[in-house]
Parts: sequence; C-alpha cells; structure tokens
Amino acid sequence: MKITDWAMIFVLIASPYLWVLHLHTGDLREAHGLQLRYTSALRTAVQDAAHALNLNELQHYETGYGSAKFMRTDKEEALSAFIETLSIHLGIENDPIAQRAMLAYIPVIAVIEYDGFSIYAVHESKEAGTGESELMHRWRPKKPYVYTDQSGNSIAFTLDNQVTAYESRSGEWLRGRQSELSFATDIPLLQDAEAFEQVRRATIVRTIEEDLAGYMNRHNEYAARIGVNYFFTLPALSQEDWTNTLNDTGVIVFVQGIPVGDRYYNNYAFGGGRLLQSKLLVGGIDEKTGLHYFFREGCPPRYRVEQAFTNRRDAAAKGYFENTCR
Repeated sequence: MKITDWAMIFVLIASPYLWVLHLHTGDLREAHGLQLRYTSALRTAVQDAAHALNLNELQHYETGYGSAKFMRTDKEEALSAFIETLSIHLGIENDPIAQRAMLAYIPVIAVIEYDGFSIYAVHESKEAGTGESELMHRWRPKKPYVYTDQSGNSIAFTLDNQVTAYESRSGEWLRGRQSELSFATDIPLLQDAEAFEQVRRATIVRTIEEDLAGYMNRHNEYAARIGVNYFFTLPALSQEDWTNTLNDTGVIVFVQGIPVGDRYYNNYAFGGGRLLQSKLLVGGIDEKTGLHYFFREGCPPRYRVEQAFTNRRDAAAKGYFENTCR
C-alpha cells in the first residue's frame, strides 16, 4: 500500500477520537471559565458581606471601645449583602426561586465575632399549626469560644487576650486581660502567657471546626430531600485562613457541589470585617523588563498597575514577585 493509503486509513480511524477529544477540550475550557466566574463571584460576595458587618449606627458599638478587635456585627446585613452580590454575579438577582436553589450549594455561612461565632445553616424546626418538622436556613445562636480545664475552671476566649473566667475553687467570675487576671486568680492557664495563646487559638479553631462539620453533615439530609446528589464535607482550611480568622471578625462561606462539566465546583472564601484592614496588594508590570511585581497599596508608583490581590498567595500564583517598598 502507498503511504497516502496508510494516511487515509489513519485519518479514518483517528478522526472520531480526535473529534471526541476536541469536544472534551471545549468542555474543559467552558468548565474552567465557569470555575473562574464562580470564584470571582464568591470572593466579591464574601468581601461585601464582611464590609456589611461593620455598618453600625450607634457610635458606642464601634471598633475601639474596650478592645481594638471588638466590633458589633450585623449578621443580617452581611447575609443580605452576600446573597445580593452573589445573585447579581450569577444573573439571578430577580429570581427568588433560583436564589433559594443557590442556597442548596451553600452548606454553611459562619460569622466570626469577637467573643464567639454564629452560623447560618439548615436547621430542623416545627411548623406552627401542623407540628411537622421542616428543614430551613436560619441563624443559630452565637456560640462562645469556651475552654474548661481538668479542675473545672472555665475560660471564655476572645479574638485577643480579653477573657471571662470562672474559678471553680471560689465560684468567682472574673473578667479582664490575661496579664491582669494572672495576679487575681490561681487558674493555671492564666499564669502562662505562651500556653494561654496556644490554647486560645486551638480552642477557637476546634470549636468552629466542630460546628462547621456538624452543620455540613446536617446539610446532606436537606440536600438529599431536594434532589441534590452530592455529599458535603468540611474541607481542610489553610493555616493562612485560620490566621486571618483568629485575627479579625469576618465571614467564612463554603460553596460545594455545583456541577461544572463532569466535575463539581467546591470552594470557600474568607472576608475580614474590620474597617481598617491592611492595605491592599497591588500587582503591576515593570515595562522595562516585562516582569510582574506585587506591592502594598500606597507604595511609590514604579510599575504599571494591572490588578489587585487580597493576599500574597494569590499574587504569587499569578506569577507576581513581591517588591517591598521602603
């Protein structure tokens, strides 16, 4: 057979496979585009929710009274801002049915507050009149960050070293900073600043994680009832996100199980709610070398600005090198 004959045979055999591969590549490209769209929508919505946390009307509730980290939070405003922004980005702002369907893929929304946290998730309640149980999204009561030692002493932590402590020996309640209470009580943990900080952080993380996992598991029952075929689980949060969580009031939102091609979109986002947050990271290009750098907002302009980032990790992932201004 001639080489042209072999070529024709190859084309006839390979064409169906190449066509399928072409279609699959197109699907992957479309799926990737959807993932980027969902991620952008999620991050923007969470930042709007975090900003709405501190829209206080009463001055004496504002940041700076008693603690630099204390801030009265408005959970309802945050939730409303999140749903509104996410709906706009997804094109369903005028479709309440689609918005309710959207919540099927949001198993947990958590608001991290100064002295505890609140969760918006599915909860079973009895309908008035009928007495039938119903699973509905609603806010759960705020839960404090509480630690109890072997002697029965209890300490309610906050996002700084301010605590409320119960001394089991005397039955006395104390409130103040760890450094102050170390002279006023014999509670062992309050005598060691380093151990106090380690236990404080571990207690806050464990308390939040346990509740998040529990409500996600409960969401599986709700999802099954409405026909969502996906198993919701708590992902492993990065150390950077936990550090952000422990340093500031804010919002954590989990989105899972959205079908994207033959896969599922799963992600989470954290937004800090402080009015005075650290300066934004700005990404720019050095027009002389073509290299990309990121730097803090407010640095002298050396590069042509292209985009902004919320953290170093995102900037580095996009190929930007850090440039610290003096």
